[in-house]
Amino acid sequence: MFQAAALLACASLALPGTAQQPQSISARDKQQGAQAHPELLQEFGGAYSGSPVPYVTRVGQKIAVQSGLSNSQSDFTITLLNSPVNNAFAIPGGYVYVTRQLMALMNDEAELASVLGHEVGHVAARHSAKRQSAATRNTILGVLGQVLVGAVAGSSGLGQLLQQGVGQAAQLATLSFSRSQEYEADDLGIQYLVRAGYDPAASSSMLASLAAQTALESRQRGGAARTLPEWASTHPDPASRVTRALNQARKTGATGGARNRDAFLTALNGVLYDDDPRQGIVDGNSFRHPDLKLMFTVPQGYSMANGTTAVSVSGSNGQAQFSGGALNGSLDSYIDSVFRGLGGQSGNIGYGQIQRTQVNGLDAAYAIARANTQSGEVAVTVFAYQFDPRTAYHFVAITPVSNPGIFNTMYRSVRRLNAAEASAIKPRRVQVVTVQAGQTPQTFAARMAYPDYRLERFMILNALQANSRLNPGQRVKIVTY
Repeated sequence: MFQAAALLACASLALPGTAQQPQSISARDKQQGAQAHPELLQEFGGAYSGSPVPYVTRVGQKIAVQSGLSNSQSDFTITLLNSPVNNAFAIPGGYVYVTRQLMALMNDEAELASVLGHEVGHVAARHSAKRQSAATRNTILGVLGQVLVGAVAGSSGLGQLLQQGVGQAAQLATLSFSRSQEYEADDLGIQYLVRAGYDPAASSSMLASLAAQTALESRQRGGAARTLPEWASTHPDPASRVTRALNQARKTGATGGARNRDAFLTALNGVLYDDDPRQGIVDGNSFRHPDLKLMFTVPQGYSMANGTTAVSVSGSNGQAQFSGGALNGSLDSYIDSVFRGLGGQSGNIGYGQIQRTQVNGLDAAYAIARANTQSGEVAVTVFAYQFDPRTAYHFVAITPVSNPGIFNTMYRSVRRLNAAEASAIKPRRVQVVTVQAGQTPQTFAARMAYPDYRLERFMILNALQANSRLNPGQRVKIVTY
């Protein structure tokens, strides 16, 4: 997979005729894919709607048939996901997925085809059957789930938190591949590019953008930034793969393949970037949800990942997750139900006395439990808030026993948004603009809808180098409100 899915992978180039012959899409694969598809849409932000969808479908089906899995383009279902995570993946049955966020990092149609072809390559090479058993982080429960599953003793049901809200298909879609499998998918994707008439070097240029994005996000992680991109947590370092992919492309001997930059940029123009306000917005160290009319902030140095049903918070000294549910009774019973859910079938997490309090005018309550893990004892805090007679929201946090109050400022930051604050939250979108005479990268960086790293973001988004010059008539991408 690319996040999870993978963008590209195998130690030696699989030249045409040497790769394992793909099996056609079986009736069983189609049935299982059709069953998993709705679950994957739910877990990964849903399907994006709008002008780029037919374009992405057309490019995806064109590249997918090059795999030999089917000669009919209609056998492949290509989905653009409404997700702010750089991600792509494919599952058996002809289902291929790419996020709008990852699409925005691309600069032409050939790069889009390279990503989708890489994912189809995993399916064609039957990597799912050979996949590693360890699950990687996913967009919903990410870091918190890793801590729980990796740390909690085998007899405790606490580790089952990873399973909450994450279906079996979503877990399968976020399992990691081995390095050799990633390289094999790289090579297959390059073959598919050649067969479809694209420039095979697109794989390398896409990886170069990924490497630059990874480096920037690594710098951002020192503060209140997003967690490491999904694909970066499961794939070989993109920087180390750029040269390899370019060498593999040269070995094909193909020259003059299509890039179709203008068509791609036209399709991309106006696409949502970063969070969809309907799912809440991560902005620096704050999370705001205009529809739910709530917000909270995380401590400096902690990062957030916004999922479909929860927000994960991660830092060196603690992990947390924010979500909500129906309030059937009191906050005491709500907190008890959360702890019982953490305990799984054993339901044996004993917690201390529930404390009632007020937070910014909201009725709130919390309780702390201790859980034995493979790394020692940890504190597990459930802090809940009543927003109306039927709705509550809560944090589940894991912290050292010696310092269960690491997230106290976060707990105390939860508050309602007023109507003006909620209406002021606007989505970011990709805008494609044409360079005029005298305009420089700094000109467009000043228009980027961010308080920091504006020039770096602009350069990476457009695959520009430090010495790159803009020419009148050239089309570039910026991110605006």
